[in-house]
Amino acid sequence: MSAIQITPISGKTFGAVVQGIKISQLSEASFAPIKAAFLKYGFLVFPGQHLSDQENIEFGSRFGKLEFGAMPMANQEKHKDGSYGTVIPMTTQRMRTNVGNEAWHTDSTYWPISSKCAMLSAITVPAEGGETQLADMRAGYAALDAATQDKIADLAAYHSTQFSQANDLGDFPAEKEGTIYHGEAYLRPLVKVHPETSVKNLFVGRHAFGVPGLSREESQDLLKSLVSFVVADEARVYTHDWRPGDTLIWDNRALLHRAKPYDYSQPRVLTGTRVAGDPESELAYYPDDLRAEAGRQALHDELEALKAETQNRTFGGTTLDDKRGAIPLDPGVVRYNQDRQKQSHR
Repeated sequence: MSAIQITPISGKTFGAVVQGIKISQLSEASFAPIKAAFLKYGFLVFPGQHLSDQENIEFGSRFGKLEFGAMPMANQEKHKDGSYGTVIPMTTQRMRTNVGNEAWHTDSTYWPISSKCAMLSAITVPAEGGETQLADMRAGYAALDAATQDKIADLAAYHSTQFSQANDLGDFPAEKEGTIYHGEAYLRPLVKVHPETSVKNLFVGRHAFGVPGLSREESQDLLKSLVSFVVADEARVYTHDWRPGDTLIWDNRALLHRAKPYDYSQPRVLTGTRVAGDPESELAYYPDDLRAEAGRQALHDELEALKAETQNRTFGGTTLDDKRGAIPLDPGVVRYNQDRQKQSHR
């Protein structure tokens, strides 16, 4: 194996390309500079890896306990033999949720414990479009004027996928336990101190709404302005044009990301692995906590308001009920959150 080459991405405040290694053959000694680069740069690109499902799981597990491993992030159903079937139609909740992911967000802020990092590996990519974009919330926070930093220092927002689907797309999935549309909303600060680097960054995105202490309009304007500010500078945004075999891993505690649109009749198959956050830094609270009721009420009120405001959005404020239903929660995520909840009450 040749020497590891870690090359910062030119013209950007973040990101690096890693070459000279095979992830599937990475020793513990070789992982140390990879982990250090991940924390320094926020995301890493590994071209030409062609990882198997097991190799995705093993590499993701080096960063921490997994929420899920090697899950298809695809517009096709995966068969038991590993092959993929016909393209899933846009009339399904599965694809509505995929389209929702084309707005800036960070993963799992809608669960009690938000994500540490996420990884995608490309299997099949469309001829055009379907890129993944990342945005640097560390550099975004640092570039804010002092008055804005002071204004948001002690503010927080609720996070919910039911809100984001309704707000962005006029899509109101049926609420169902065991899916990402579970009826809870979790309060998280707008300014996050990274638990490993101690660097401050914004912690916002499409799932955030309802800043306590602000009017609904003030909250909407503030949250939209913060995301817009982060992505306004090209140096703070990176676009990854996928090639089969690429692997991309990013820090959910410091970066935003989104998928770019493409011709949805063409296959787009990525393998997704997500690392759970450490409860000490990423736990908001659990549903049985007294604070959870305020989140549920805030979400209810917001959804009621959005039902009257979303008729002109992508899905026209309709509720979809099809055989696929809402995206189910991976059993590993269920077990993880149940285990953490038990530990928190000991």
